[in-house]
Amino acid sequence: MDIIQWIFIIIIAVFLIQRFMPVKGITNITTEQAKNKFKDKDVQFIDVRTPGEYKANHRKPFKNIPLNQLPKRISELNENKEVVVICQSGMRSAKAAKLLKKSGFTNVSNVKGGMSAWV
Repeated sequence: MDIIQWIFIIIIAVFLIQRFMPVKGITNITTEQAKNKFKDKDVQFIDVRTPGEYKANHRKPFKNIPLNQLPKRISELNENKEVVVICQSGMRSAKAAKLLKKSGFTNVSNVKGGMSAWV
């Protein structure tokens, strides 16, 4: 293998590691831990599923802001309050949590397993 192939392999490895490593400042919580936060007025609850998914099955007090709309609607959220994010499985909400973190939110929680884990 020549040097260019090694550089290419290293770049791919770094990309994959960054993609799947947890982001600092994002806490993964259980559905039970999310439920325990429902009475806290300083917590914002965001469901990033599609409007159809949300309509079919959602929990109050989660507000529906689909993942693809989040960058445009981020101003609806208070950067100084905790944000709890959920989706169906936890994958889209993890992306949303990263986006919030990169946008300056300091206290972001992702519900592990999403609505699929809700009991």
